[in-house]
Amino acid sequence: MVKEDLLTFEGKKLFPERIAETVPYELTALEYDLYEQVTAYVREGMDRAERLGGKRRNTVGFALTVLQRRLASGPEAIYKSLVRRTARLERKKRDILSGKYVEREIEVDLGILDDDEYSAEEIETLEDELLDAATAARTVEELNAELSELDELVKVAERVRDIGTDRKWTELSQILQDHVLTTDADGWPRKLIIFTEHRDTLDYLTARIRSLLGKPDAVRAIHGGVRRAERRQITEEFAKNRDCQILIATDTAGEGLNLQTAHLMVNYDLPWNPNRIEQRFGRIHRIGQHEVCRLWNLVAANIREGEVFTRLLWSAFSGMTAVMWRLRR
Repeated sequence: MVKEDLLTFEGKKLFPERIAETVPYELTALEYDLYEQVTAYVREGMDRAERLGGKRRNTVGFALTVLQRRLASGPEAIYKSLVRRTARLERKKRDILSGKYVEREIEVDLGILDDDEYSAEEIETLEDELLDAATAARTVEELNAELSELDELVKVAERVRDIGTDRKWTELSQILQDHVLTTDADGWPRKLIIFTEHRDTLDYLTARIRSLLGKPDAVRAIHGGVRRAERRQITEEFAKNRDCQILIATDTAGEGLNLQTAHLMVNYDLPWNPNRIEQRFGRIHRIGQHEVCRLWNLVAANIREGEVFTRLLWSAFSGMTAVMWRLRR
C-alpha cells in the first residue's frame, strides 16, 4: 500500500497528503552553450579513459561523471570545479617536469554513486578527492592539450556565472517568494528544506537566499564537512527558532536527522539514484507530520539529464497512479 492509504487503528490517516511537482525550465543560450562544451569535454575524456583499461579507466570515468553532475547543478558548481581541476592538473604537470610526481592508483566503481550502502558523506569525500585529479592524460604534451581545453571552458563558465542570468535560481526564487515569504495559519513563517548535491551550489544558494530574504540568520546549511554534533544543533535551531526559515543541505542531512518541522521541500539538484528522491521526501513526509507536504523537483528540460528525469518522474507518477487505481478496484 502507498503511505497515504495507511490508517491508524482508529481509522485515521497515518500520513498526510503529499504533492510532488516537476518544475521544468530551459537553460539560456549561454548556459546551453556551456553545457554542450563541457559535455563534449567529458565525452572525449571518457573515450580516452576507455583506452586506458584497468583501475585508472574507472577512476577517470568516475571523475568525469561527477563533473557532468556538477554541470547540471548550476553555473557556480561547474565554474569552481573547472577552476580546481585546472589547478590540480597544472600541479601534476609541474611535478612530472620536476620528477616529483608519483602515480596513485585508487580503485573506484561508478556504481557507488547509486549505491545506498555508501553514506552521502563518504560519496562527497570521494568525489572531492578524485574529481580534480583524475585524468586520462599520461604525458606533459597530453596534459598541455587538456589544460588548453580547460582554459577555454573556464572562460565560458566564468562568463555564464558573471552575467547573472541563472535560470535555475530564477525558478527557485519564484518558489521562495510564492511560499516561504508568507506565514502559516498561526502566523509563523513557513519553513522549507532545499536539497542540493554539491557544496559549491550549497554555498552559492546560501548567499543568494540570505540576500533575497534580507535576513542572514534565516538560512542555515548542512553538508558533509559539518560535524555530527553541529548537524543536530543546526537541526534543532531550524525546528525551534521561528526566524530560521530555510535549511539548505546535501544528502548528509537526510541521514538520521528529523526534519519534519518543515513540510515544504525543493530538490534543487536531483540525485541520479531515484530512490534518494523518496528518501529525501521521507524526511518531512513521515508519521507525526500534520501538514500537507509539498515537493518541487527542478529540472532543466532542454538537456539530456532533464529528458531522463522528466521521463523517470512521469513514469513514477504514472506507476503510482496505476497502483492506487488497482488498490481501489
